[in-house]
Order: sequence, then structure tokens, then C-alpha cells
Amino acid sequence: MQSTPGIPPMKLVLAQMKHETNTFSPVPTPLARFSPNGGIPPSGDEALAACRGTGSAIAAFVKIAETAGADFTIAVLGNAWPSGPVEDEAFEHMAGRICDAVAAGCDGLLLDLHGAMVTRSYDDGEGELLRRLRTIAPDLPVGVALDMHTNLYDAMGRHATTLAGYQTYPHVDMYETGLRAGRPLLALLQGRSTPTMAWGRRPMLPHVMRQGTADGPNRMLQERCREIEAQGALSATVFVGFPNADIEYAGLAAVVVTENDPGSARRWCDELLDMAWAARGDFVYQPQPLAESLAEAQGLAMDGEASGGPIVLLDHCDNCASGGTMDTMTVLGAILDAGLDDVVAFAIFDPDAVRQMMAAGVGAEVTVSLGGKLDMPAIGLRGKPRLVSGRVRLLCDGRYYNLGPMSRGELNDMGPTAVLDTGRVRIVVISKHVEPHDMAAFTAVGMAPQHHRFVMLKSRVHWRAGLGALARGVVECAGTGVCTSDYSELAFQKVRRPIFPLDDIEAG
Repeated sequence: MQSTPGIPPMKLVLAQMKHETNTFSPVPTPLARFSPNGGIPPSGDEALAACRGTGSAIAAFVKIAETAGADFTIAVLGNAWPSGPVEDEAFEHMAGRICDAVAAGCDGLLLDLHGAMVTRSYDDGEGELLRRLRTIAPDLPVGVALDMHTNLYDAMGRHATTLAGYQTYPHVDMYETGLRAGRPLLALLQGRSTPTMAWGRRPMLPHVMRQGTADGPNRMLQERCREIEAQGALSATVFVGFPNADIEYAGLAAVVVTENDPGSARRWCDELLDMAWAARGDFVYQPQPLAESLAEAQGLAMDGEASGGPIVLLDHCDNCASGGTMDTMTVLGAILDAGLDDVVAFAIFDPDAVRQMMAAGVGAEVTVSLGGKLDMPAIGLRGKPRLVSGRVRLLCDGRYYNLGPMSRGELNDMGPTAVLDTGRVRIVVISKHVEPHDMAAFTAVGMAPQHHRFVMLKSRVHWRAGLGALARGVVECAGTGVCTSDYSELAFQKVRRPIFPLDDIEAG
């Protein structure tokens, strides 16, 4: 649809401000973390060039705006790997850009947010942004795309006009979610729609390791969301929440947006919440002892030598995409001690070790103090480096573009990167946090993981997006880190109580 001659086109503001905050993480979150280049997050034409054609929600907003013939500007393009609470300076910079763009005048606002941002000053970063926007433009139509791991506060529902969240985990529907959030807002601006919304929560903290949508219980919930949309809802979302955050409203929530039908929105929302509550026991994850996991992996390797493909070993307690330090050596150390052979390990975050290997050069034999540089006081752990000897196999700048399906076309930057080959294990050592969910992460360091016996990944669920088809077996390895699924290791103080499974409760 193009604008009518003689009538000024509608003006839209688009923005991205995304961070999933692990309040137990010691990894800092300054403004530079929100830019792939480590500087100020881009805006305007620079931001448009970076996001156009990618698999992101803001790319869908761009498509909606261009198709409608709207004038638009991108106030900020900020997206950071999960870590500890966002520094106030970072939040104020990005929120300020968005508020200033709205204050300059617009007809509508489309926001690509996460939904689980905690700052040094605000437990609900997204809600604080929306509250500020409402003081500037009380009646402005605002459409919001959110991550499935949103911890939903009332301010998000109260101050947004439309909301839609991802329906897949791994999150391979970011672009589609942008369309689900943006199209109803555009229809409203064009006088074709009157969105109405209902939201709610249940007192439950689903374990992340049980949140994948390849199987139950979340698969069932997301399938019902799509059915509700097919029955007429503009969007239907179950947020499984992000539990590694000690804030009041961490946990499961739902939102349904309808076409001028608040009764149906409320009924469908309550149905989704009741379904989730009934399945609460299925969201509980029981980790296996690490020694048993490695024994299982060795057995799988011997049983399936001829079948091809690697055994994937998931170091799921230390995943940077859930705020992990990505430098704990518990699982990798156990792999080295067990003598597993033909292993690729991705990755250990250790800029100091990378600098040492870069100084030595490719081909050099080195011994490095690897990992364990970051203490984790929130869970009572000190970093434990390990001396590892091997040959420097490769050095590179660590930059690559995702092949997809998750975050297709987006730039990732591991920073200066080295591969240390012990003879049995090839260890990728990085200087910036990146979760291995895309094959491009491996091609960037000259590796073909499908041709190795074992692949150790610091990942929980997202690895399945780009690498899941390669695995002939998966073993979940409970190491150490702030992404632990053992809630007894997390000193919850702010989260509302009672809440399942911290408390044995029978009613929502």
C-alpha cells in the first residue's frame, strides 16, 4: 500500500533495545555491549543498513513501513548478549533516543524489545521505557515485539497497544513476530482495526531446559497460540519467562490481542494460562550428574561409530545466551580428564588466553591458564582456571554473519579468536560472548563439526537452530555457572512467593 497523493505519509518511529538480564551474572552490561562494533549502537541510515533483510523483528517493521509507503526513522538499534544488569548509562542513552524520536512527532511506534531487561535502577526496563513514552505521547499507538523469555510486568500490557512474542524456541520466528506485532498497529493507523488486549501470569518458574518447542510441554502451548490466531486473534503468546532473574514477576505469562473483542481476549488468555499451570510439573528439569553424562556420551560414541555425526555435549549451566560467563571449565575439564578424543569445544571466553596465543602465533606450542577468570559471587563460586597445553591451530578476527534460520544475516563478533589443539580436543577461545547456534560460527574458525566425534557446546536450546540436524546423540552435561537449572543454587529474594517449583502450591 502506498501513500495517497497530496496527503502526507504516516510517520513511524522504529527502535530495537534488547537484553535478557541474568541478575546472578557477573558479566557487565555497558552501552558498548549493545553494538556489534563495541561502540555506540547505531541509528538512522546506519541502523537501517545493519538490520534490513535480516531475520529480526525490526527488519519486519522496516518491511511493514516501506510497504505502507510510510516515512520512518530508526531511533536506535541496540541488541546485547545476555549478561548482568544493564548499566544505567546504557539504558538512559537508548531510552533517551527513543523518547526523543517520539517527542519529535510521529503517528506510531514499533519496538523490538526483549521483555526481560533489568537495569541497575529498574527491574522492568521495558515497562519503564513504555511508561516514559506515555508521559510524552499518551495516545500514541505502540506495537511491541517480545522474546518468548519475557518476564511480563503490568506496565508492558498497560502501555502497549499491541504485543506479540516469539512462538518458537530456538527463536526462528523473530521476523514473523515482528509482523504479528506490527500489522495490527498499521491497520489501526489506517482505520481498519481496533486492537484489544488481555494479559496475565501464573506463579511458576519453568526451567529453561524444558522450554524448547520441539516437544512438550511448551510445544503444546505454542500450538494452541497458533490455533487461537487462526480462530481470529490478532496475536496470541505464551511467555515461558526467564527464571535466572531475581525480580518479582519472573516467570510464565500470556497475552492475547483481538479485534475489538476484549471478552475473547480475556477468555483465550486465561485458557492459555490454565493450560500452562496444568502442565507445570512437566516444566521441571532434573539434571544428571556430570560423571554419568560423560559415561553416557562414551557409550553412545561406541554404539554408533558407523552412523556418522557427532555426539553433542551441552554445557548448559554456562551459556552466554542466558547470561553465563562462558568461561567455566567444569565440563571441558571433565572431558579432558576422561580422555575423550576427536572433540570440538565451542567456546571458552578468555581474552587473556587469546592474546597469549596471538603473541605466540599459529603453530606454536603453548600452555595457557584457560577460563575461570570470572568469579560468580551471586552463587558463591570462584573462577577456577585450568592449565591447558596444545598447539595454536588458528587465529582470526572472529566476525561472521549468521546463516540462519535463527537471526539470519545478523553480524556476530567473537572478537579476536584462537583455536587451541590439545591433540584430542580443539578448543575455540573467544574474546567476546557468542552462543554457538549457527554453522557460520564454526566455518569462521575453519571447523566442520559434523566430521568430529564429539562437539561440546556452551548452549541450552538455541544450538538446535543451526546445528541440531547434525547430532546423532545429545548428552546434557551439568557443569557450573549462573545459568544453572538447580534453583537451590540461586538465592531468590525478590521473586513473588509462593511460586512453583520453589514452593509446593496447588492453585494459580
